[in-house]
Amino acid sequence: MKLSDASLRQIEAAHPARSTWLAANAGSGKTRVLTDRVARLLLDGVMPQNILCLTYTKAAASEMQNRLFKRLGRWTMLDDARLLEELASLGVERDLEPEDIERARTLFARAVEAPGGLKIQTIHSFCASILRRFPLEAGVNPQFVEIDERAQNLLLDGALDEASAPQPPERFAASWGRRNNIQERFASGPAYPPRQSAQTM
Repeated sequence: MKLSDASLRQIEAAHPARSTWLAANAGSGKTRVLTDRVARLLLDGVMPQNILCLTYTKAAASEMQNRLFKRLGRWTMLDDARLLEELASLGVERDLEPEDIERARTLFARAVEAPGGLKIQTIHSFCASILRRFPLEAGVNPQFVEIDERAQNLLLDGALDEASAPQPPERFAASWGRRNNIQERFASGPAYPPRQSAQTM
């Protein structure tokens, strides 16, 4: 089976032993390359819980996970000849043995049953998981929740309503006094001693 230049470049980008920077237009196959790369890592024996995939949006993470599990699920049902053809289309360079076929058929169950699941998530959720794991070091409440778009819009609307509402004179005077106090503090310089320069030993 002769592959096009674009397919050959996608196979090269999905090689799990290479570090790859991928830049392409929408709809050109970036998600396919990523799912191919994860599939090849699993075929090479990498445990599912040791793989981390990060995306920008929840929709992209969901799409990638759906594609990957759909492929792994299909592999459990294919006969040997069809499965060998699919594995070869991934660009697996070594000669495929019967053990590779059996491993491919078990990947779906291994990914589903992996401790913590196969981690395909957004950058925001990944960072939030780190903060929850080390709340003391990060100086945050471990019970914090990420703000969603609806809550963000409600807060913005409330802030705009408050800012546009008529202010009583005494509140305006208090705000002006705080502003002058801040200006005076900045004008007088920092309240802590200047940083000492490092000395060579």
